[in-house]
Amino acid sequence: MALLKVFTDHLAKALFDTKGVVPAELLELNQYFRHHGPINFTFKKEGGVIIAVSTDFRQGSIISSGKSPEEVDANIKDAILTAFEIPSSYAKEAGIVNVGKQAAEQNSYALA
Repeated sequence: MALLKVFTDHLAKALFDTKGVVPAELLELNQYFRHHGPINFTFKKEGGVIIAVSTDFRQGSIISSGKSPEEVDANIKDAILTAFEIPSSYAKEAGIVNVGKQAAEQNSYALA
């Protein structure tokens, strides 16, 4: 993730997050997972890069990539936040986690 994006997200959070107020998009994210369950991703390797594509996201597709499984995991979580227009500085409040593998080439992400 770009250092400038991280800085601006945290700056916006510090300026506008007063008394624990969080973006309304966090509520939308929570409602999505409560109504539709986890978002599943399939993985494939191409040229040393792991590409993850959502298989059941009801608002389109989420595509992410990385060079290692850890990088892909972090990028998927950021991509889910981006799909709901949530700044990355609210990642902790969002609580998105990998809830496990369903198959060798598929993972699911949901709220903690």
